[in-house]
Amino acid sequence: MPRICALLLVALVSPLHARAIAAPDTSPALLAPGVSAALAGSRARDIRNLRYDIVLRVPDRKADRVEGRSTIRLDWRGTGPLVLDFDGSSNQVRSVLVGAVSVETGLTNGHLVIPASALVAGENAVTVEFVAGDVPLNRNDEFLYTVFVPARARQAFPCFDQPDLKARFSLTLEIPTGWEAVSNGGEERRATDAARTLVRFAETKPLPTYLFAFAAGRLQVETAEREGRTFRMFHRETDATKLARNREAIFDLHASALAWLERYTGIPYPWGKVDFFLAPAFQFGGMEHAGAIFYNAPGLLLDESATKNQVLGRASLIAHETAHMWFGDLVTMQWFDDVWMKEVFANFMAAKIVNPSFPEVNHELRFFLAHYPGAYEVDRTRGANAIRQSLDNLADAGSLYGAIIYQKAPIMMRQLELIVGEDAFRDGVRTYLTRHAFGNATWPDLVAILDERSEEDLAAWSRAWVSEPGRPTLRSLLRTDPAGRVAGLTISQDDPRGRHLAWPQRLDVVLGVGDEPRMIRASLRAESVLVEEATGLEVPRYVLACGGGLAYGLCELEPASRAWLLAHLPEVPDPLTRGSALVALWDEMLEGRVQPSATVDLLLRVLGAESDELNIQQTLGYLGTAFWRFSGPDDRQAVAPRLERLLRDGLDRASTSSLKGAWFKAITRTATTADTVAWLERVWRKQEQVPGLTLAVDDYSTLALELAVREVTAWRDILEEQHGRIENVDRKARFAFVRPAVSAEPSARAAFFESLSVSENRRREPWVLEALSFLHHPLRAEASARFVEPSLGMLEEIKRTGDIFFPKRWLDATLGGHRSAAVADTVRRFLASRPDYPPRLRQIVLQSADELWRASQTPWP
Repeated sequence: MPRICALLLVALVSPLHARAIAAPDTSPALLAPGVSAALAGSRARDIRNLRYDIVLRVPDRKADRVEGRSTIRLDWRGTGPLVLDFDGSSNQVRSVLVGAVSVETGLTNGHLVIPASALVAGENAVTVEFVAGDVPLNRNDEFLYTVFVPARARQAFPCFDQPDLKARFSLTLEIPTGWEAVSNGGEERRATDAARTLVRFAETKPLPTYLFAFAAGRLQVETAEREGRTFRMFHRETDATKLARNREAIFDLHASALAWLERYTGIPYPWGKVDFFLAPAFQFGGMEHAGAIFYNAPGLLLDESATKNQVLGRASLIAHETAHMWFGDLVTMQWFDDVWMKEVFANFMAAKIVNPSFPEVNHELRFFLAHYPGAYEVDRTRGANAIRQSLDNLADAGSLYGAIIYQKAPIMMRQLELIVGEDAFRDGVRTYLTRHAFGNATWPDLVAILDERSEEDLAAWSRAWVSEPGRPTLRSLLRTDPAGRVAGLTISQDDPRGRHLAWPQRLDVVLGVGDEPRMIRASLRAESVLVEEATGLEVPRYVLACGGGLAYGLCELEPASRAWLLAHLPEVPDPLTRGSALVALWDEMLEGRVQPSATVDLLLRVLGAESDELNIQQTLGYLGTAFWRFSGPDDRQAVAPRLERLLRDGLDRASTSSLKGAWFKAITRTATTADTVAWLERVWRKQEQVPGLTLAVDDYSTLALELAVREVTAWRDILEEQHGRIENVDRKARFAFVRPAVSAEPSARAAFFESLSVSENRRREPWVLEALSFLHHPLRAEASARFVEPSLGMLEEIKRTGDIFFPKRWLDATLGGHRSAAVADTVRRFLASRPDYPPRLRQIVLQSADELWRASQTPWP
């Protein structure tokens, strides 16, 4: 064994011999579970120049615990005890030293308390030997990776787990020989023998704990160079063809995103190296660890049948995570009530970055479809939340994430850029980044900078857009003169929540006149605006206040516009107008002004004529929801032959593999007739091919699961054979996990659901969500209704043990296949019986159940 490994092992197992200081009496106010705002504020005042030197020993076997030692150096300005965060059991703390002095301390609500008598004014060093918690380490048999967002570093090692105590991290990993490792810092040195390898990483620039990260395991490493910069990709992909097909695009997208951001911000890339790790079942699309981004592998390693949306999605994801290197990493929010800021900038910048790479794409339409429908899904509900939410404790920080942060906030930011002006906005952003580099900032800090560059009262503007939930209702009032011309067009807004709020915003109003729609820009600053340019025009066939993809709100159509668009939407020549009208008509159905059957008929006619792939994707998504959720069994049976003929025709005439992939996935999801299901089985058996479409292993796996849930005669054999076809160990494990959820045997499905009550079985969250979606498939909805109430009952524990998006996604997967009044009543009773239910979890339930209540036509609670 090399001497450096031996020294490390001695350090990890040697007992400490020093004078002991007893643990102090502590104030319970600062020792609440989690990380309270009071505790965080106290520490931010008292601690400076923070550094961590962390040593971790990763054993060969997953069953053995990770042991560690952390030396925390800081300048201390306080007078009371020093409170560290460590959310583990008391036997996970082996020893605590302050300098050379041993301190007797216990764990209180996940906190280690260092007595004031052990500290000195100025520089202190606290060394803790510990056993790391497993949950945020995401350990597998052959690899592990950390996820510490939003405040989960404390579950792994002792620290100050708050975003405004940035620190420099030094990391040493002892790992099995044959493993690779990656972290924020560059690899400084390595020592190895036949069994163990020691890797020392360079000290980082200042980072919050949630951005500190490492991964290690049996990983492959791809290296590329672009414009003098080296990129490294760590992965576990075994399909050489898939890897080769995606490799260069992944490197190119990172390089172009970095170059664009350096130009836009005027600040060179701050983190030195550029590494990224593709995890087989990562909880999120990506996570922006400085210098070491983590991704969900399927999002980057696309199948040959990937749709244009997936290709664009990959580019946007890479741009999003790369933008975080400046927005969130270089400048970090002071507290998680402003976590949305880093996300809105990342999404907003990503939309700007991807445009040059895809000149053939209608980017205005893409921005609209990527943000507005998702934001509306939350903002229309009774559980809608504001963009900026108050937060008393970081234990609740995970519940702040969702569509309002990721979809609505970029819409808000685009409106802000329009108000301030593109150049002034960019200059303000540069000032913000430069002024707060490697530090922390708040939303008011940015508003103050931009307010200097704008004539509008941005603080007042922010109150409606950022501090309050919901959306306005936009209405059009058209007056005509005797000559058949427009005498006046007024666009008005009102607040459906009765708060008398007004959302100042720019509108692109579209009028259906002549051969081409007429678009008019208007500024809605108060309750209404007169669209002066419309006066004197011929009376339009329709008026769309949201027609240019800019206005935000429930675009309530007046009867003549609604009737014309329902009858003639495919005839509208502009793709953006068609897309925005489609979203408006979907809202009309949800509000009860259009019948679901009329919506299905419209969607089928749109699909028969639509040429824009983005609109096709949106329409296919709406059609799947309308078919399964807003149509009863008899209606589905009646429309299925027409629907499947249209989908097969679309598949045949699709001109690209991307578009063919979209049509094929829609057929797979909605097939119910015997002929189409039999055709899909022949495709799975490779007895038939889809001309122009090459199916990957994952496509065949999904097809096998879909056939099983439809209970084809040979469903058991299909699942068994598909399991045997899969060679990649990670994909095989995922398929084996999901497989019981599609079984035709109720007892197998019940046993699978029961297994999810154990948190360890929920660790691979993407697997769980896929399985839940099949468990609650509409074809199984009657049988799976009994799982809804216990799923709701597990939500509080899932919030404690799962990652940030998991509670909402758990409920979406649970409720997504249901449309019955009985299940709606189950949710209603659950909330009614818990008047003291945590407010943020109540919001999540109300958001996830909104479509269920609309589809079942039952009253909201």
